[in-house]
Order: sequence, then structure tokens, then C-alpha cells
Amino acid sequence: MGIDIEEFDALRDYLKEHGYAKLGEPLAFKKLPGRVSNRTVRVAWADGRAWVLKQALAKLRVNVDWFSSPERIGVEAKALRWLNRSAPPGTTPAFIFEDMANHLMGMEAIPEEHENWKSVLLSGKTDSNHFEQFGLLLGAIHRESSDGGAEICSVFADTTYFENLRMEPYYLYTAQRTAEAAAFLNALARETLHHRDSLVHGDFSPKNTLIYRDKLILLDYEVFHFGDPAFDVGFALTHFLSKAHHLAFIAGTQDAADP
Repeated sequence: MGIDIEEFDALRDYLKEHGYAKLGEPLAFKKLPGRVSNRTVRVAWADGRAWVLKQALAKLRVNVDWFSSPERIGVEAKALRWLNRSAPPGTTPAFIFEDMANHLMGMEAIPEEHENWKSVLLSGKTDSNHFEQFGLLLGAIHRESSDGGAEICSVFADTTYFENLRMEPYYLYTAQRTAEAAAFLNALARETLHHRDSLVHGDFSPKNTLIYRDKLILLDYEVFHFGDPAFDVGFALTHFLSKAHHLAFIAGTQDAADP
């Protein structure tokens, strides 16, 4: 039976056993939000160091039965190592360690003074500089990996987790329940998997982006693969469009309520 990092006593013992913490050393633990496909815990040391630990779940924390092998943590660790080398400096947290036996990885924690970009946008605050950074970051990932040739394609060739966590729950699940859109969505899924042009983040959106000292930092790489870069562009634009509609709706209901 492996460790559950949300059990803090067990996590403290794990960190001591692996030499990451000393006997009797005070540690602070906090569960982080957005834990749908992973357990995510922030660990802080008294000397100011802080890590984020992620542990992949086999069953996602949603009402529908969606499953994906927790061994995808190896993809996330591999992706973060590549991003640390190839993405613009400071746009990803530093990789610390991985433990495949416990489906666990550790990375440097972003200082707590950060904001989540999704929350900022939903508050109605927009900054053109953030959108520019977002586009430049995505362009850098696509360009650097496209120029990397066959080796990058081979290292990130497996699309299993992208199919499990994106194609199936988004396109194919919707196709099964919306007959009028089924032909389009099934064709779109086939077309998406046909292209092998660059690395694809697969979850490139404001919810996976932090703002710290006015700089964007990208998170969550568990469906990273070599595939169709158009998916990242479309995914991001869909999130922006949804937030724009939401804010317009809220503004409209507030205006309607005014005497």
C-alpha cells in the first residue's frame, strides 16, 4: 500500500525516510485546490524552502467514472524537466524529484504571494501584458519542440493520457450525448491525433497559470505529448471566450437589476 500524501503524518515520515527532512524538523503542510486528477500538497520548511508535491490518482474526482493510469506522473516529471531546460526562464517551477513507485513528484513551490490567472480574469481584471506573455510562452514551447526533431517526437510520442483525459472526456463523451455534434466531434478527435508537429501542453489555460510579480508561470503537464499544437491554441481561446461570456452575463444581470 503506497503513501497517501494527503495524510500528513505519513507524508512527514516519507520525507524523513527519503532524506528530504530531518528528524524533529518542523514542517507545514497544506492541501492545494483544484485536485481533480491529483493529490496536491504544499510543504514548507522553517528555513523558507517550499515544495509542491503531486500524486496522480487512478480515478478522477468527478461524478462520472473517468480513469487514467497514475503512471502518467512520469510524463509530468519528464515534461517539467524539458520545460526547465527549454521554456523561457522562470515560466515553470523547478523540478525536484520523482517517485514512480508512489506516483509522486516534487517541484519548487511558487511563493504564496502569487495569484491564479483564472481568478484574476473572473474578477474582471485584464492586462494585455499577461496575454502577450501567454502567447509568447506557448509559441516558445511549440517552436522549440518542433525544431527538436525526431528525438523530441520519440520521447513524448505516447498520447495515452491525452486521449484518456482530453479526447475521451471532452470530444468523445460529448459526441455520445449530443447526436447532432457527434460526426463533427469524432472527426475532430481523429484529426487531432493525426498531427505530430510539436509538443502539446494539453491543458494550456488560465486555470493552470499563476501570476507572480507580474510574470506568468505555467503548471500541470500530465497530458504533455508530441501532437497537434492547434489543440493548445483552441483550448486556450475556449477558456478566454467562456470567461468573456460569463463576465458579460454578470454585467448584464447587474445592469438589469439597477433601478
